[in-house]
Amino acid sequence: MAEHYLPSTPGNVQWGLWDAAVPPVLTIRSGDRVVIDTLSGEPEDMPDPASGLAILPEQPAVFAHAFRGPGPHLLTGPIAVEGAEPGDVLEVRLLDIAFRSDWGWNIQMPFWGTLPDDFPELRRLHIPLDLTRKVALLPWGQELPLNPFFGNLGVAPAPQWGRLSSTQPRVHGGNMDNKELGVGATMFFPVFVPGANFSVGDGHGVQGDGEVCLTALETALTGTFEFHLRKDMRLTTPRAERADSLITMGFDEDLDDAARIALRDMIALIVERSGLSPQDAYTLCSLAADLRVTQTVDLNKGIHCVLPRRFLPAR
Repeated sequence: MAEHYLPSTPGNVQWGLWDAAVPPVLTIRSGDRVVIDTLSGEPEDMPDPASGLAILPEQPAVFAHAFRGPGPHLLTGPIAVEGAEPGDVLEVRLLDIAFRSDWGWNIQMPFWGTLPDDFPELRRLHIPLDLTRKVALLPWGQELPLNPFFGNLGVAPAPQWGRLSSTQPRVHGGNMDNKELGVGATMFFPVFVPGANFSVGDGHGVQGDGEVCLTALETALTGTFEFHLRKDMRLTTPRAERADSLITMGFDEDLDDAARIALRDMIALIVERSGLSPQDAYTLCSLAADLRVTQTVDLNKGIHCVLPRRFLPAR
């Protein structure tokens, strides 16, 4: 196992896009670990210098030099894994997260969010973080415990899909905004291009399921990831695991369809792991699995299905 560091400097950051044509900025081997810096926010999201909230020194250079794609997210990568080929699976273990900034931001925008017509005024909040006590200091006097994760991560999409916005989650991952995918999570992505080409960004300090007003508490994070090439697996959509649970995910413009995708994949996962029949796995899901709304704001909405490991029958 080798260890690498990937800074969020110009050339290493893609702005608002997923695209198989973007070449990797780092190549590693299966089993390697990478410490990855990420950035948060576009120029208009940066705080007034008079606020005392400092932006990261490389961020202006990234704004000046990066091609601005169709989405808003800054993604560090891509990282290629030697030997990865289309049809393989990339296993990604999130070992650690560190905050890079002592502030985060949240935005409401007209005609976006879960209630697109209810709040017609643009509102952008810059929220201080107490990193010693691990809380966000909300403007109405409340303190909220931090629970960081990366909202936008995955592998390069298939070349024939062309350049994709960083806004919508899809089968390659992307803007999944799943708060279950914090430290201790292991994620599995189907590979669509040689090398897999993993990228990550969109750090969140804390988020509720739904992410209803459009964003979470957005902030810059550093993540430590470990990568494993899995030629013994086949997937068509991302999955994840935690020490205590199995997680499948569905993304679609319609929440009902997203739920069906997540549920069908959980049934398939239970059948693979336990040997139950699909019909018995369907019953088990009805009795023991939870369908949770991941987010309702990213055009493709998300549902994740969570099954506690203790309820998975032994094979």
